[in-house]
Amino acid sequence: MALLETFVVVLGVAVVAALAVVAKTRLFPVEEDEEPREDVAEYIAMMVSVLYAVVLGLCLVSVWDNRASAADHVQAEASALHQTYLLASSLPEDRQGPLRAAARSYADHVVSVEWPRMAAREPLDASGWSLVDRLRAAGEVRETTSVSQQIAAQEILAQIGYVDDARRGREAAAQERLSPVLWTGLIIGGALTLAFMFLFGIRRSFTHMVMVMGLAGFIAFTVLLIHQLDSPFGEMLGTSSEPFTRYFAVRDSPA
Repeated sequence: MALLETFVVVLGVAVVAALAVVAKTRLFPVEEDEEPREDVAEYIAMMVSVLYAVVLGLCLVSVWDNRASAADHVQAEASALHQTYLLASSLPEDRQGPLRAAARSYADHVVSVEWPRMAAREPLDASGWSLVDRLRAAGEVRETTSVSQQIAAQEILAQIGYVDDARRGREAAAQERLSPVLWTGLIIGGALTLAFMFLFGIRRSFTHMVMVMGLAGFIAFTVLLIHQLDSPFGEMLGTSSEPFTRYFAVRDSPA
């Protein structure tokens, strides 16, 4: 509904402006001997270009920040999981194997199951959180263990807490999308910028054609770049699962 309301407001403002121009030309017609003026058209073209550059910058900053945040969460999650795996050696022997197996299962699930879903922009199910609960259960020790082992168990639970927090951030980053309002401004602004460059300012020549082609290609490249960065776990520019595969031998890990 917000997108529709925005479109209606923009269209309404444009219609009011058009009516104002029609009223002005009828009430104050141009004299026959008055020379046509190009400065107003050039000013409008310049303003459209400047505003479009602002929209482009805002879109790029937004998608890049989300992509960088996703990479930070992945690195923190994998590092905390690796620390959990290493700290397993400080637990009683009967607890070391289950904790390490739980850590390997979690890493395998993230890379082999969740990563393709995030790349395809599909929501994640609750199976990953079940593996986090399994990690917590495997890291618990009996009260009869030594003081050093209990301290190690507390550190393990703290690291699992970091895994939990980083996982929440990763899931949030996977669902974050560029606002439809910004996408609308991106497309309409690009079309207006090209239209004004085609209509005003330069004579119809080979130079004009090359400039329009270059600007059109650059705008298309920028829009495609924003589209790729808007998928923080995509195959082309998204963050990779390398922090997990660096620490754990994961089967069928994506490239």
